[in-house]
Amino acid sequence: MDPGTTQDAARITPAEIAALRRALEIAADPAVPLGPNPRVGCVLLAADGTILAEGHHRGAGTAHAEADALARARELPGAPAALRGATAVVTLEPCDHTGRTAPCTQALLEAGIARVVIARRDPNPQAAGGIDRLHAAGVEVVGDVPAELAATAAALNRGWEHGLVHARPLVTAKTALTLDGRAAAADGTSRWITGPAAREEVHRLRTTCDAVLVGTGTARSDRPTLTARRPDGTLHPRQPLRVVMGTSEAPDLPAVDGAGEALHLPTRDPSAVLATLFDRGIRHVLLEGGPTLAAAFLRAGLVDELIVHLAPTLLGAGRPGVADLGITTLAQRLDLELTDVASLPTPGGARDLRLTLRPRTTPAPA
Repeated sequence: MDPGTTQDAARITPAEIAALRRALEIAADPAVPLGPNPRVGCVLLAADGTILAEGHHRGAGTAHAEADALARARELPGAPAALRGATAVVTLEPCDHTGRTAPCTQALLEAGIARVVIARRDPNPQAAGGIDRLHAAGVEVVGDVPAELAATAAALNRGWEHGLVHARPLVTAKTALTLDGRAAAADGTSRWITGPAAREEVHRLRTTCDAVLVGTGTARSDRPTLTARRPDGTLHPRQPLRVVMGTSEAPDLPAVDGAGEALHLPTRDPSAVLATLFDRGIRHVLLEGGPTLAAAFLRAGLVDELIVHLAPTLLGAGRPGVADLGITTLAQRLDLELTDVASLPTPGGARDLRLTLRPRTTPAPA
């Protein structure tokens, strides 16, 4: 959370930093489904800095992280006394509203928690206000956490936060390209442009998204499983919804035990697809289709992030990474902001690059 967002000048302690790292780790539990609720972790510390209990939110309708941790702490011998004056370290501001569960602020106050460390304010206006409620009750609140941990807390729920602001899922478009911008050779072959490290990254990326989306053309030509797999071929615990969009007929996606549900949306309208997915609780979509699908979302202004795996090789001809964007002159170009670059090892000593970009919201300087 940004410095200055709390009224107290108290500093976070080493024990609380360690507890926050742990809270972020359990909040990201891969066994917990993604969806319309934020991922939150909580660690309770005794006065001497030792861990009393920990908890995390497991999805809509389940206990919030603070309530989960308090319930576990109450199972310990002498729990009521141990909780009095304890510290709660949480990844997101405790909620202060009644929904399917009671307010977390109320649970913390009733338990006698004296200090709360918060990594990030709750951007949801319906649930926010926890910091003010805790302050009013005399609880010490610490919001100035290390920048690295604040960034991790922000990244943990970026799809959820995007949905609060834009009422649609966050869209990440992924592609693999040669140095001259080709996604496939002239004969249509594309396996494999990039090396194993890049492909492994894509499978990990799928575990962080609610849905993977391709067009009917990709579904017909590649017959992708759209699963998230480990290098040994086994499935990750969290699997995305597998979505095919388009009005053309498409074969059923291959049946894989443990894979996510398959869904065909018979439309070419990116906005309609995102609206349908948002209504299903989807908050982060990974776009993995071909150049036509990528162009459709880019032209509609519905790509929030691009991840490009760039191979140090040339083809000279073949299918481009993006189809026609309707751009006829350089002045109409779509400028992107490069936010990260990383090199990935490939066989033979060459290295693929991973570029992370986002569309510019303001024109690039001349």
